[in-house]
Amino acid sequence: MRIWLIIKIIAGLAVASVVTFTAMLAYHIVVEPLGGVFERIIPEAGTVLRAAKEEDFTKVLDAAEMPDFEPGDRAFQKAHELIALGKIKAGREKLLAIVNVFPSSPAAPTARRIVGQMNLDEILASNFEAGKTDYEVKSGDSYFAIAGRNDTSLDMIMHLNGMMELKSLQPGDDLQLMPLNFRVLVEPQRKSVSLWDGPKFVCEYPILRTNGSSPRAAKTVIASRRATLDGSAVSSTAKNYRATSKSLQFKSPALQIFPYNDTDEAPPLGIFLSRSDIEELFLLTRTGNKVEIRNPKK
Repeated sequence: MRIWLIIKIIAGLAVASVVTFTAMLAYHIVVEPLGGVFERIIPEAGTVLRAAKEEDFTKVLDAAEMPDFEPGDRAFQKAHELIALGKIKAGREKLLAIVNVFPSSPAAPTARRIVGQMNLDEILASNFEAGKTDYEVKSGDSYFAIAGRNDTSLDMIMHLNGMMELKSLQPGDDLQLMPLNFRVLVEPQRKSVSLWDGPKFVCEYPILRTNGSSPRAAKTVIASRRATLDGSAVSSTAKNYRATSKSLQFKSPALQIFPYNDTDEAPPLGIFLSRSDIEELFLLTRTGNKVEIRNPKK
């Protein structure tokens, strides 16, 4: 019994101590600074209280110094932390949230660039299986026929199968294929051309220059893809195909996307991307891809 009595007394004293300390802390904050340990716990209480007593709420807010962060900035900081810890998938999801939920955030352009690079590194890797199929060549097959039946292009077939040039096909040969059904979004006002897989953002390319009047808003398709060398069209089966300049032509309006060349004295009418970006966009698209030109009226 004595042991239980001692335990109860100790517990009672502990509760009383906590209550007393809490009351003194409240007095320190609300009524008057007490100094000592309380001053170390809340060092600026005196400044804040004096401002409050004088009803100067501006000084109270200044003393608080509460930072004002954009929601997109906080998400970007979290994504940065996750990627630094090696949690790539979680970090990419955070970055995608910025792209989709906070598109006007100051952090959004950087988020789009990082996510786009992550997506393309994954999509274009030959060992990444999602969205890709294995095809066994049949008698009478040609590269053009295989590409047409599988919504892809000769460029993508060559890339995925590590070909520097097209080799002759033999029945039984295996090819890795990937359908190219991305949607192209052109936003002249944002100076952006982006690719989307349904509602999912894939990547973005900055527009370096627009020559001619701003294109009207429209929904169209890629009508043709051209590869030229010294002004002449070059077939994708030609040996000098890799040295060509690539461009995309839309159906209506008749808008074209070209590689930017600042040495052109009279550049053609259209939209210009960097040479590396147009090469990548050319690889990821095919004739017939859906295109949306989004250009809100001023």
